Amino acid sequence: MNRPLFLTTARPAPAGTTAGAARRRDGFVIDGAGGVDVLYLDPDSPEYAAALQSVRDCGLTAAVMTVTPNGRRHADATWQSMKQRLVDYDAIVTRHADRMLTVRSRADLERARREGKLGIVFTFQGAEPIGEDLDRVPLFRDAGLRVLQLTHNVRNLIGDGSLEPGDAGLSRHGHALIERLEAERIVVDLAHGSARTTREAIAAATRPLLVSHSGCRALADSPRLLQDAALKQLADRGGVVGIIFWPYLRAQGQQTAADVIRHVEHAITVCGEDHVGLGTDLSILPAVLTPAFREENARNIRDAIAMGAFAADRDPELFLFPTDLNSVDRFERLAGLLSARGHTDARIAKILGGNFARVLGDVWG
Repeated sequence: MNRPLFLTTARPAPAGTTAGAARRRDGFVIDGAGGVDVLYLDPDSPEYAAALQSVRDCGLTAAVMTVTPNGRRHADATWQSMKQRLVDYDAIVTRHADRMLTVRSRADLERARREGKLGIVFTFQGAEPIGEDLDRVPLFRDAGLRVLQLTHNVRNLIGDGSLEPGDAGLSRHGHALIERLEAERIVVDLAHGSARTTREAIAAATRPLLVSHSGCRALADSPRLLQDAALKQLADRGGVVGIIFWPYLRAQGQQTAADVIRHVEHAITVCGEDHVGLGTDLSILPAVLTPAFREENARNIRDAIAMGAFAADRDPELFLFPTDLNSVDRFERLAGLLSARGHTDARIAKILGGNFARVLGDVWG
């Protein structure tokens, strides 16, 4: 299996806390873009035991997990293998049914919360596996797909990604895909979309949408982030933006928890507390900073600079994750920091996952 591009090489994690599991039972805690390592690691890997333990310790009700290679232009030609990968991942979840379940409905999401298990919500980052055949949508749905991100960084048949300079927007096929996704009750995700694609997709939708992992462009001028007008438009349709944990959060320097909170608070100011969540775009298993990991991380940063995702003058030694949230209980830690800044428990519950749960439940029915 190909390792999803947003995941990092990890080593055994520190022991988790019971506080995260307790919060998961009390309310929804959802990572809008979270990698669940146990789904793609070889069971004989030395990391496997830690990855399995992280499922218990992360405190998440659910993680929206990417199945396909992100934004691969020729994924259309391998759509059957992408369908099989959904089946294969579901089988791994079933093998560990004592701690995970595949989420296909609002009832499954509630069951994950009630039983203290990690719900797995399958997504594609890019609609390339759909190709020109919209009849693949129900086939993927039957296999477990419940969220579909329309584009990745580049242009596809649906529209332009965030790194396309032309910003040509949503295609006619893209309009038709949104209509079919809504008919099949699959959640539309606009992360990685260009500004025009995002704007036009929100206007085309009749159900709430997600931007699973992004941030506020008013705070850091990156095409991967949303302008205030888009945040307002998304909120007007009942949607939710998940604040990413990546270096996009600031123009220079290493991002930290303070940057995550800065973007959360700006988004609340612009679009309200009912429309903000968290989409880390990270593995749930924290990284240990070995020489091998540092080399892989630097390569990922250099690749992001080369494709234009980061500015040319960004430090290649940056970590993709906030160093002070590199722990299995990162959501619990962030909740504590938000509380210390005066945010109420009710607001924090919405940000940690309540808002994502509402959109997912509303669309799935």
